Amino acid sequence: MGSPSKTEMQDTLSPIDGSVFVSRPLAGEHQIIACVEQASAAYNRSEASWKNTPLAQRKALCKKAIDQLLSHKDEIATELSWMMGRPIRYGAGELAGVEERSDYMINICEQALADIKLEDKPGVTRYIKRESLGVVLVIAPWNYPFLTAINAIIPALLAGNCVILKHSAQTPLCAERLYQAFSDAGLPEGVFQYLHMSHDNTAKLIANKQISYVAFTGSVYGGQMVEQAASGRFIGVGLELGGKDPAYVREDADIDSAVETLVDGAFFNSGQSCCGIERIYVHYTVYDDFVIKAVALTKQYQLGRSDNPEVTLGPMVRTSAADFVREQIADALDKGAIAHIDEALFPMSQQGTPYLAPQILTHVDHSMSVMTQESFGPVVGIMKVSSDDEAINLMNDSDFGLTASIFTQNIELGIELGDRLETGTFFLNRCDYLDPALAWTGVKQSGRGCTLSQLGFEHLTRPKSFHIKQV
Repeated sequence: MGSPSKTEMQDTLSPIDGSVFVSRPLAGEHQIIACVEQASAAYNRSEASWKNTPLAQRKALCKKAIDQLLSHKDEIATELSWMMGRPIRYGAGELAGVEERSDYMINICEQALADIKLEDKPGVTRYIKRESLGVVLVIAPWNYPFLTAINAIIPALLAGNCVILKHSAQTPLCAERLYQAFSDAGLPEGVFQYLHMSHDNTAKLIANKQISYVAFTGSVYGGQMVEQAASGRFIGVGLELGGKDPAYVREDADIDSAVETLVDGAFFNSGQSCCGIERIYVHYTVYDDFVIKAVALTKQYQLGRSDNPEVTLGPMVRTSAADFVREQIADALDKGAIAHIDEALFPMSQQGTPYLAPQILTHVDHSMSVMTQESFGPVVGIMKVSSDDEAINLMNDSDFGLTASIFTQNIELGIELGDRLETGTFFLNRCDYLDPALAWTGVKQSGRGCTLSQLGFEHLTRPKSFHIKQV
């Protein structure tokens, strides 16, 4: 790791007005090495090591840390609105999710980490223990900065690992908030730390022999960089990457419910969600009704500064992200798509800014990038289909496979169709939600590994078999 001759600074520009909201020094070589060594020492020290700390104590400390974090929810909501542009009225929602997921993982960890006992053979006892890995590096994104981080942090700590968090340059205060919460809770020194790092130093840290696992959430390109940095080390790498999540509205669906659910799934967080709805297929018999109602609901959004309590749609994280979506919309229109939202209804939506009106496109097809490439913004294409088979084939026609949704009142048939979808999570009559009891995973370019559920603990531990013969 090369250390710069002078301290490099990381500036976080607020999407609200382009100002520098927070500036932090990037860690240099000596600070990074010291952090890793401290984490390794906290994990391995013979007396009072974290891996040997009783599980009941680890549970209590994690619970206390989450309580500490939640005690600052008002300040955190303000920070989120300024760092990544989510309307301040929704700030508490992410922390409610943090509490739900943390509580679930704390409550099931004894079962998830318990020994697997096998039937004894004559004179032989057999069982499998789950051992912690060591130092876990968590690389978290900006769009759901607490939720995505906590998915890996809490089970990693509960399993007896030490954690180093590298957060997005867009949301550095989230790392600091989490560190302060765990510090206030009384975690031993070195068990949970954070680093603000450049991409180059992050890659070098992944290659450090004292890192035992990497949990990454981000883009496909970022996931490729993580895999390359870890190449040849034979460590576990969890990758939660992109999505181009589809929904299918059958002819027997509750249209009002489907419209309300899918419009929210497409535009909440300005569409900046890996499992947000980016393409919708609607049976031709209910297509017109669905589009009319979806357009009417979309026009009710209030686009504006995310620190305004009245705003329901904030700016995108940066102008370049908004420009990418604008390019997708322009490409679709050039190829025959129809835009249903007049930008004039959203005066804050202007070229050269991260403020972008929500958009619904029809007359779309898979020759258009808006139906194939991840948009990660407030746009959704709606395509008419004539059958279940056509819808399923189009839903599977994607490089991604994170979630997929079907809306129907025929539950049995809906489940049968869900079995045919190439996806990590299948929803029936809902979307854009993570249940902590279910494995969060993806297929194809949406990544590999999983977080949440009992299965999530398996990726943060290793099995150790015991075969004991009586003599």
